[in-house]
Amino acid sequence: MAQVFHPTADDSGTRLDQFLQNNSQSLSRTRIRKIIDLGGVHISGQRIRKCGFQISKGQEIILHQDKGSLDPYRIQPDHVLYQDQYIIVLNKPAGIETQPTPARFKGTLFEALQHYLGQTIAQNRIEIGMVQRLDRDTSGVIVFSIHRDAHKNLSEQIKQHTVQKEYLAFVKGLPQPEEGTYHSFLEYDKKTRRMQSTELGGKEAITHYRVEKTWQESALVSVRIITGRTHQIRAHFAENGHPLLGDTLYGGPVFLEGNNWNRQCLHSWKLSIIHPRNGKLLSFAAPVPADMAGAQNLQ
Repeated sequence: MAQVFHPTADDSGTRLDQFLQNNSQSLSRTRIRKIIDLGGVHISGQRIRKCGFQISKGQEIILHQDKGSLDPYRIQPDHVLYQDQYIIVLNKPAGIETQPTPARFKGTLFEALQHYLGQTIAQNRIEIGMVQRLDRDTSGVIVFSIHRDAHKNLSEQIKQHTVQKEYLAFVKGLPQPEEGTYHSFLEYDKKTRRMQSTELGGKEAITHYRVEKTWQESALVSVRIITGRTHQIRAHFAENGHPLLGDTLYGGPVFLEGNNWNRQCLHSWKLSIIHPRNGKLLSFAAPVPADMAGAQNLQ
């Protein structure tokens, strides 16, 4: 959600937080200050994170809000699955943006990683490389390079599809056959804001799946993706009649099997990479989060 403001001459010199309190729709000064601190306010195309910034006539002020917490996410020790001087592997919680958005910089996984590394190894020069992304509501294993000598190698592994990525998902219905492959070319549809398969153009997407457990109206599937297209798993299962539980963008139900599903039920379960410096195979796994595991008795 975004609100747009255009200050007049009478507003010139007013503090940013005061101006927004006077002009925004029922937002308290405290909330406005938190939104500014997160990075949700842009002035003439530039993100401004100073509450005392003095505004001027002719500027365009855009206030962005998302549905996330106003308290910025911080990486906890038990979120770190592996760390050395070249890479860090995290267990990302659901509800956290991987990279900055118009609504926030502070509290995204990228910024939280900057903060965490600054706290733990402040004496070293850190260069964070984002070689992998997870959707905001997808949880689980994600890897970053944190050294200039690691980023190129990791990026090449992603590009060559040699990184092994396995997910767990709850889907509507019972996929048939119980083990199979979805193969199509995906492109973004501006009208629906979804990825969809197309006959012409698009980027190749290959999704292998296997049904692990079934209930009356849903199934747990393990998913191995060869490619890593945006929303690949979500789009492929939805197009084949089995949208992810809670995935409202792709038609997934929010209530099924006696449970409310507050996010798309997708978890990055396992990840295997070749270490970018020593060449060793590294494999990681993230436990299924409580909101998925508890609802379907998977503990």
